Amino acid sequence: MQKANTKLTPFGRLTIAILIVGGLWGLKWLILDSGYVMQKSNTQSQDVGKIDLPTAPKNASSTVSAVEMPSDQPANVSSPEIRWMLWAWNAQMGAIFANGGAKTTKGSIMEKKGINLNLIRQDEVPQMQANLVKFASEYKSNPNTTEGVQFVTIMGDGAAAFLSGVNPELEKLGNDYRAQIIYTCGKSLGEDKFMGLPSWKENPQNAKGGLTAAVLRDGDWNIVVKWCGDNGIPVNPDEKTYDPNAMNFVAADSYLDASEKYITGYSEERQVVSNGKPTGETKKVSVNGVATWTPGDVNVAEKKGGLVSIVSTKEYRSQMPCVLIGIKKYMEDNRDRIEKLIEGIAEGGDQVKSYSTALDKAGELSAKVYNEADKAYWVKYYKGTQAVDNQKLVVDLGGSAVHNLGDNMEIFGLNNGSTNVVKIVYDVFGNLASKLYPALMPSFPKSDDVIELSYLKNVASRSKNISAAEEVTFKTDDNIREKVSEKSWNIEFLSGKGTFTPQAEKVLDDLFNDLVVASNLKVEIHGHTDNVGNPEANMALSESRAFAVKQWLEKKSASNFPEGRIQVFAHGQTQPLVPNTTPEGKAKNRRVTIVMGR
Repeated sequence: MQKANTKLTPFGRLTIAILIVGGLWGLKWLILDSGYVMQKSNTQSQDVGKIDLPTAPKNASSTVSAVEMPSDQPANVSSPEIRWMLWAWNAQMGAIFANGGAKTTKGSIMEKKGINLNLIRQDEVPQMQANLVKFASEYKSNPNTTEGVQFVTIMGDGAAAFLSGVNPELEKLGNDYRAQIIYTCGKSLGEDKFMGLPSWKENPQNAKGGLTAAVLRDGDWNIVVKWCGDNGIPVNPDEKTYDPNAMNFVAADSYLDASEKYITGYSEERQVVSNGKPTGETKKVSVNGVATWTPGDVNVAEKKGGLVSIVSTKEYRSQMPCVLIGIKKYMEDNRDRIEKLIEGIAEGGDQVKSYSTALDKAGELSAKVYNEADKAYWVKYYKGTQAVDNQKLVVDLGGSAVHNLGDNMEIFGLNNGSTNVVKIVYDVFGNLASKLYPALMPSFPKSDDVIELSYLKNVASRSKNISAAEEVTFKTDDNIREKVSEKSWNIEFLSGKGTFTPQAEKVLDDLFNDLVVASNLKVEIHGHTDNVGNPEANMALSESRAFAVKQWLEKKSASNFPEGRIQVFAHGQTQPLVPNTTPEGKAKNRRVTIVMGR
């Protein structure tokens, strides 16, 4: 699948977008979402901590009956037009199939529901924001306006940053005009990735001092930062300095530019820092990592090679749901129509998931909606594929999934034993952006104010046959063969017991969120103690504490932690990190280590 340049444009074009919207909110988004970086004082590299994400439903087949293929003739639907801006992203194939193309066609699912939908490709985030504001501004005085758009779809892990830029402007019209998330059309399932040197994959600590090209504060940048956090690698948020003990970044104009910077051997002379302070040295550093998506990964493989997929949304399968965002007031005024829209998207998702003919048709229609490539291209990169680069390394390319109604019930935490993954992803990456860039994004809209589930609940309550979301399954006897991350968590227990202290709750919640995002990875919980007491008792204590963590996670969300996902290992006092000769050393050795892998 291909998404075009969605995150950064030349300054002149962005200035135009800002003028359309007006005010500082546009400037805020420009700085946050683009690769433009203000001159900053020296900033210390930060340990971002482990980022745990919820488990998302798999791309499952359903048991629905096949529908007739939509025609290419325009539908005659009398209802007012719904306008929806979207990136070129295969996660939207269900909606495209349901509509029969860019505009509703005869015989399509949307026509049968009386929906008049216009899908508009828009790769520029500021333009998406500007069009939401334009519609809301006009709608307040003219409900029949044809200006702007009522809906957009973006990556869920970027929703907090997106809404922090647009909702302050919308709320000037009134709180009921804010933008809200109501549904997910699908998700990235491998195409968004972090590519780096093979040695980084063999030992993540080798990535310290790496220089990764990325669209800063973009979803793919999030993948890198999460992986660093899960492996205890600090992140240097200052793109003008170089920290040899952290992951460093080069600002790219687009996902293709990120790849090109590696391909061409891009390098910079940078001031060397340690703990945020200049060392007095300068160093010439070259790009040796890339955060990108298809076809950026294809270009790396074909034009240069030498990089492997360190981690992607195949492993972090909950990180990038394709979220549908609309204007609250419009949706409330047109509730029946919006619920019919959701029904149509869900039914289109069922068809694409269940029938190859529907997937092929969706690929054909995608080429027309996006005015790019052909059916074979979109279908190939929807499914995902592998290729051998010109240095004989095997790389994974592409991969997306569409969602049906059952998937949405699961991902929004409406099923028994499930959790609201969309909320977790929104909060996790919103907090991350605020932590690393407090001057650019000091706050973001509360998830409870912008995630609106009443439409989905109403649709589900009327649906007689909801195709279940496919469960994530793991083999109980299958050990991790390829480690993705390893990090110790400071989970506090009562002395000599496997019982949590009250202070442990916050750490456990963070761990839960981190593991939910990385929902396609197995989890090993390793228990360790210091050397106080006898070895046999310490071995039993470490096992008890590891099992306590396992049971806490499984009780909190059975669907995110199914049987076989978590394995427990007890080490007692046999693997100290540091000597047990001081109270501080003993405290470091009393730990729970979390390993994630395939």
